[in-house]
Amino acid sequence: MSQHHDHHHHDHEHCRHGHSHGPGGHVHVAQSKLKIAVLLGLIVLAAETIGGLWANSLALLSDAGHMLTDVAALIVALIAMKISANPPSRAMTYGYHRATILAALFNAITLVVIVIYIGFEAYKRMLHPEPVQGAVLFVTAALGIAVNLYIGLGMRDHADNVNVRSAMLHVFGDAAASAGVIVAGVIMYFTKWYILDPILSVLIALIVAAGAWRVMKETYVVLMEGTPMGIDFDEVVKAIQAVPGVKEIHDLHIWCLTSNRNAMSGHIVVDGDVTVREAQHIIREIDATVAKKFKIGHSTLQIEDDAHAHDNEMFGIDRNWNH
Repeated sequence: MSQHHDHHHHDHEHCRHGHSHGPGGHVHVAQSKLKIAVLLGLIVLAAETIGGLWANSLALLSDAGHMLTDVAALIVALIAMKISANPPSRAMTYGYHRATILAALFNAITLVVIVIYIGFEAYKRMLHPEPVQGAVLFVTAALGIAVNLYIGLGMRDHADNVNVRSAMLHVFGDAAASAGVIVAGVIMYFTKWYILDPILSVLIALIVAAGAWRVMKETYVVLMEGTPMGIDFDEVVKAIQAVPGVKEIHDLHIWCLTSNRNAMSGHIVVDGDVTVREAQHIIREIDATVAKKFKIGHSTLQIEDDAHAHDNEMFGIDRNWNH
């Protein structure tokens, strides 16, 4: 029995099953809100950058760097929505989903550079604290909180979209950072403890660095065709082997095109007397199992019997591809 290609992609928004919102209406609304969020985010980014330079506040500039991560996350989410609407082509059979991963990697590298710069400047200011205009810092950070809360609360209705949800968490995180800047601004305004500015800037930079590190880890796994984070390879094997009719599985590969868009391929060994109809039933059972348990929305399975030549390697790729 040759092979079967599963055409049930389960693509209810990045393999999140059970969410159907009509033909594109929900997505268009989310795109509109994301566009507004990007515009407002850019305004806050400009305000915090100008305010940070004006107030001579490294903490506010750090918060601007954090805001840059939010704007980048919003833009990546918007790009992902637009790209996901483009159908695959003969040149790009899987579509253009990896573009968002490349954009995310570029953003993460940019953030690392910003963090290094903030850390260097903070070190210098800890040695020689400089006066900070607390009033300017307070007003600018308050603007940041107001806009971030407006953006975040406006996206709550679309939190079932993994990209929007991620961007929303970024925005709420920035609102919390702006609140910290306000507290520091008030304290510095009344006490002149200007060393709080570089200390707070380092704390915000560490938050930015942690986010950048998570993005870099995820993009590394995706670009290396690794098993997606959150999926236990051995558990997938056990789940497939538990499907009635499956005798053995080998040449199994699990990867993702982009965040939460998971795919799988493998060779399934069944009894030689199994009919085509029975084999299709086994495949449908496997498809439903991996989709429900592991959010694997696209699977390509080859059916074999015991007489089919194979080496029983679980991954089965090195020997064939080295020649």
